Amino acid sequence: MHGDSRHPQSRPRRGEGRNAGDAGAECGRVPSVLPEPAELARVLEPVVRAAGMDLESVRVSPAGRRRLLKLVVDADGGVGLDAIAEVSREVSVRLDASGVMGEIPYTLEVSSPGVDRPLTEPRHWHRARGRLVSAPLAADGRSRAGAAAGRAPTVQGRVLAAGDTAVTLDIEGDRREFGYSELGPGRVQVEFGRTAEAGLDRPGPGNGGQDGH
Repeated sequence: MHGDSRHPQSRPRRGEGRNAGDAGAECGRVPSVLPEPAELARVLEPVVRAAGMDLESVRVSPAGRRRLLKLVVDADGGVGLDAIAEVSREVSVRLDASGVMGEIPYTLEVSSPGVDRPLTEPRHWHRARGRLVSAPLAADGRSRAGAAAGRAPTVQGRVLAAGDTAVTLDIEGDRREFGYSELGPGRVQVEFGRTAEAGLDRPGPGNGGQDGH
């Protein structure tokens, strides 16, 4: 499970000149046009970065008479529940001050990535050091790696190191380096029986061992 903090309290502030259309919106007529995720990211990314985290994704959707805003944040070493609660408060303040969510009440949900989050950025691979991962070989990667007859289109190995342009995997004892352009989205593999040895069984920020529900 991963950390999660929900803030259902956000509502339009009083005394800001609501008209009949605004009142109708609160009665459930939620406009079909939702705030653009890119605009929300532009407003919120500085707040998340100031908290020492990366804003991984922004999603907004209608939820009855409200809107549901889901943010995923991450950081080196993982993100604990206390940190998620703190950044949730800061994000909520920023949203209300900016007005980017409009006049419709909304619920804010902030969480850390689950183990099923695809590895698509160098920072994702860096944070997966020591973990067993699999990734499809891109067409470019198959040609560079040598497409021998019967070669599987997917590589699986343990992440030894990850830089800005390439990742190094331990594949059955063989140290192999792949440029990110050679690989498709990676996936962390769930391992049973090895967590104690790898130090991955300790609950805490690095492993998403807390849940806000």
